[in-house]
Amino acid sequence: MLTLAFSSNAQQKDQSVPTSFKFKTVVIDAGHGGKDPGAHGAISLEKNVALAIAKKLEKAIEAQIPDVNVVMTRSTDKFIELNKRSEIANKNGANLFISIHCNSSPQIRADNYHKGVLLLVYGFHRNQEQMEALRENASIYIEKNYKETYSDYNENDPTAFIALNAFRQKYRKQSVQFAELINQQFTANDGRRSLGVKEQGVLVLAHSAMPAVLVETGFINNISEEKYLNSDEGQQAIVHSIVAALIKYKTSMAVR
Repeated sequence: MLTLAFSSNAQQKDQSVPTSFKFKTVVIDAGHGGKDPGAHGAISLEKNVALAIAKKLEKAIEAQIPDVNVVMTRSTDKFIELNKRSEIANKNGANLFISIHCNSSPQIRADNYHKGVLLLVYGFHRNQEQMEALRENASIYIEKNYKETYSDYNENDPTAFIALNAFRQKYRKQSVQFAELINQQFTANDGRRSLGVKEQGVLVLAHSAMPAVLVETGFINNISEEKYLNSDEGQQAIVHSIVAALIKYKTSMAVR
């Protein structure tokens, strides 16, 4: 009964209160860094490739989507704790979190089978962690006139859990949507092999109180993919795909 009453109240208020949501901040997270090199290739380290792609992505978003503010978790070869990365996104009220990584197979040198991109979203088994992140992130309480829509919000009230759970489900759906848009760009436009969109218990995603996607840009221990990941052409192609997906994602958010 409590759930039904809360839902009815929210629906009635939603009809009379205009939305004020604006997609304005993206956080780009270059994986690893500093004392954490990440995966090793024959000629490169994951931390350096991820940072190079992340910096190109930052510039591309600033140039092509100037109304979006870009925040970097790191812009140098610096070690940033995982919880600090999601904390940066949460404190900046980010609308989207993009983490850049390189994949690696168990073999010292990957064969042609171990190649391609992979998009990760947080898994269901980390739901409680994201619920905590949502609870701590005050910015969600003003999204779409949150304080007006849920003027009787009380963190200790059972209805608060319902509201937080609704945000969690919405953010997971949006994470999958963005991941699928990136995947489409990689495969259809770049001709890249893809391992698809998968759920995984990634800490930096679980603690991000917003839609979040981790992009495995390719296998760094595959000789051909490593060359691609280190080339300006390859990095620009990866960035182009992510930005194209971001533009489509942002547009879809605006029409809701």
